[in-house]
Amino acid sequence: MSGQGPGPRDGVPAADGRGGGSGRLYGVGLGPGDPELVTVKAARLIGAADVVAFHAARHGRSVARALAEPYLRPGQVEELLVYPVTTEGTDHPGGYQGAIDEFYEAAAARLAAHLDAGRDVVVLAEGDPFFYGSYMHMHKRLAHRYPTEVVPGVTSVSGAAAAVGRPLVERDEVLTLLPGTLPADRLAAELARTDSAAVLKLGRTFPQVRAAFEAAGVLDRALYVERATSDRQRTLPLAEVDPGSVPYFSLALLPSPLTGPAPAPVPPGSAGAPAGEVVVVGLGPGARAWTTPEAADALAAADDLVGYGPYLDRVAVNPRQRRHPSDNRVEAERAAHALQLARSGRRVAVVSSGDPGVFAMAAAVLEVAERPEFAGVPVRVVPGLTAAQAVAARAGAPLGHDFAVLSLSDVRKPWDVVVDRLRHAAAADLVIALYNPRSRARPHQLAEARQVLLETRAPGTVVVVGRDVGGPEERVTVTTLGELDPGTVDMRCLVLVGSSQTRVGPSGAVWTPRTLEGPRPSHPSQARGGARDGATDGGP
Repeated sequence: MSGQGPGPRDGVPAADGRGGGSGRLYGVGLGPGDPELVTVKAARLIGAADVVAFHAARHGRSVARALAEPYLRPGQVEELLVYPVTTEGTDHPGGYQGAIDEFYEAAAARLAAHLDAGRDVVVLAEGDPFFYGSYMHMHKRLAHRYPTEVVPGVTSVSGAAAAVGRPLVERDEVLTLLPGTLPADRLAAELARTDSAAVLKLGRTFPQVRAAFEAAGVLDRALYVERATSDRQRTLPLAEVDPGSVPYFSLALLPSPLTGPAPAPVPPGSAGAPAGEVVVVGLGPGARAWTTPEAADALAAADDLVGYGPYLDRVAVNPRQRRHPSDNRVEAERAAHALQLARSGRRVAVVSSGDPGVFAMAAAVLEVAERPEFAGVPVRVVPGLTAAQAVAARAGAPLGHDFAVLSLSDVRKPWDVVVDRLRHAAAADLVIALYNPRSRARPHQLAEARQVLLETRAPGTVVVVGRDVGGPEERVTVTTLGELDPGTVDMRCLVLVGSSQTRVGPSGAVWTPRTLEGPRPSHPSQARGGARDGATDGGP
């Protein structure tokens, strides 16, 4: 648009220095026929304008003015621009085109007189001003001379698609817009090679348009829409239309075969019902930004959400979905419930914090899914950012080299197995991520684990404790193995124990070199810096 700026009567000069004394020209789209489809901006500009201009055939009745009438105010100047010809012949020396061009020049001169006098002029346009509209002829003649703005409107094509309840295109399909005034062979060729089409300017052109659809072999799926969205709207198959009844304000639609009417819904569990599935979804450690788009899609598509109550609370409520919260200690029962729902045709999301495959629900669901009664129920796993990654990122890059991940919980394995694995990981000089480090039921085990590590690790080994990482109480503490106080750690924490190579840089960032440099004991002085607070929302 040229010289776009604030609304009428703002006194702001055009951006190119054409002078602030002139009025402003607005081409305003009114939509396809429903007065309520006039945009808020269009209504405001119509009511504020000094001059409202609109086109009409020689009978003088303007569809555009009728749409704008609710927004007009007393005292406005109305400029009726009457076409000298529409479809009939003319004795003008230049023929039809000469008569129309002369009309547009005269109409532009009438509007220019108002603009020169400092009056703001709104030119009304059915649909969109730049979509087969008469306004564009005023724009070409005036926009380079006056500050101008074009306000888009809902097109007749959009209105027609809504009227028949059929999307026009999807994915990579092509929509072709065609004027009905094209030769029939050209129309047929275009219709035969496109996915979807809209043919406008019907009326007297309808017989050749219908013939083009038939020649292209697509008449059987073509639709007809007359006066879309208005109180005189009419829709029916194109093949059933009486050519003598077709007005100019109508169009023919060729929706894509992919957008055909949806099949009738099939009750879950009945023959032909879609198969249900279980998707085990990782939310990440806390912050919503750490939930992947794939996980968000799986949650949005689900009919049922199953999970530990606090984890379900992190998923936005959707009244379409059923939620099934349960205690954290009934994983097998939770998995069986999810599989039973899926077997009946439901789409079920089992919700985990962090990554569902890391000490979480994915293994539990897959284990229960092996029971004979759940044969054929599909299960898939959607990964999530796990707590070790989140804490490591907050600290720097302590997982920059080989590392091990261990759970200190002995609920599902004996404590002596935990200790044995811990000794081997420590002896291998791996960075170790400790999940489930200390609970009220197991207050002593982190202290015992620390003593096991000190058998082979120096007291100055760097340790990172992340608490509620991603949550409102996030706290990241950098200390050493010798100075680690197990009493400050709970189940909302994750503990990272560095290798002999892990160090604290001058900036306080913790990192483990990717290149092994040989034994490099850590020193307590390297680990100063204490707690560092951050911000996200949920713990490991």
